[in-house]
Amino acid sequence: MSSHDETQAPSERWSEIRDRHVIFENDHALVLNKLAGISVTGERHGWDIVSLADAAGEWIMPAHRIDKVTSGAVLFAKTIEAHGGLTRQFNRRTVDKGYLAITRTVGLPESGIIDLPLSEGRKKRVRVAAPRERIVADTSSHTWSVPRSEVFDNKRSYPSVSLFVRLWEGRRHTLLLVRPVTGRRHQIRVHLAWIGHPIMGDPLFAKDNGVHRTFLHSWRLDFDTSWGDGKRIEVEARPGPDFADVDDLPPVGDMVDRATIALVELPEPSPAIERE
Repeated sequence: MSSHDETQAPSERWSEIRDRHVIFENDHALVLNKLAGISVTGERHGWDIVSLADAAGEWIMPAHRIDKVTSGAVLFAKTIEAHGGLTRQFNRRTVDKGYLAITRTVGLPESGIIDLPLSEGRKKRVRVAAPRERIVADTSSHTWSVPRSEVFDNKRSYPSVSLFVRLWEGRRHTLLLVRPVTGRRHQIRVHLAWIGHPIMGDPLFAKDNGVHRTFLHSWRLDFDTSWGDGKRIEVEARPGPDFADVDDLPPVGDMVDRATIALVELPEPSPAIERE
């Protein structure tokens, strides 16, 4: 199903999304493998996931969001009680998230930590809360950061940390597994762009002519049930074939195999980062 198919009635579109893209469901929660190009909620110029479900007579509420241009796993609550318990996990950062990202660059280390605070700039665009030239790249620890003295003090800033492992590097592209320790809006997109490795097809930063999508995918979500015995649920959203539809990239199956192995190699943030 195309996320831009406007010929179907909303209830039919929702039925097709349910048939093709549900990867976990019980009486309390629902996880969809969302297509790139459709909003989770709040779409002002068309339909989004929540409004399509509502038009079909089904109530769901997102426990978190991913960008419209991003594909992959999104967790929805099916009851008010479940929603409260699930959103608290995201706020407390007990949900483990793993994203696949492809850049049209090479040269990143095997793993790294991007510790760059974020703020809003002009027209509410998310940016690093410091001058770009003040970003320090520590080649020994593979960490990007800015001195606290360089962080803007005239606007609110938000500590933001992303961890990555390089899964594959070709002649022109790099495939990454990224874990956002914090969950800020556009965090992975901004972090990679500001260290010189924007995500391919990102309309905010890459401006890739002829690229059919943004190559960022929410691949993995691990969360606790907020009902019953609190069991840990591990959900994997396999990327669609369009995610590997670029020159020299490995096939999707190979990407997933490499990401599964690399989960144990993600660098650990410091306790101070986790507390912020």
